[in-house]
Amino acid sequence: MTIDTKTTHRTGARGNVFLDLGFSPREAKRLLAQTDAQIDESIRLKQQLMDEIARWIEEACVTQAVAAEVLHVTRPRVSDVVNHKVSKFTIDALVAMLARIGKQVRLAAIEASPRYPGVAPAGRGGIVREGGVSPIPRRARATSATNR
Repeated sequence: MTIDTKTTHRTGARGNVFLDLGFSPREAKRLLAQTDAQIDESIRLKQQLMDEIARWIEEACVTQAVAAEVLHVTRPRVSDVVNHKVSKFTIDALVAMLARIGKQVRLAAIEASPRYPGVAPAGRGGIVREGGVSPIPRRARATSATNR
């Protein structure tokens, strides 16, 4: 018995998956904006975690090969961190790497702005280090407890 795996019909995408799923144009636009905001938030958080790892590599004056041993990853993975290839990492993988170099990560959930659901007021939270705070203008925020 053979299974037919050929596509016989395909409806073209309209650029908004929520429209394609049958939501009203207004609701689809709202859902897409909310999803985009959540993705942007995740990317910013990953970038900050990667910044902390890259800063450790620079401050410790270690090579990527040595960093890879300490972080328990391959040298190309360290390169991906340093070059901010966020799509290659999950937040928990980056948090685990930070733990291996003695840095704790704390996330704080704050109330979303009532005017813009899903978006936190700017200027609250960020990675704390000497010289100030690097803000993350969304709900999820990371702080490195070792830099307090």
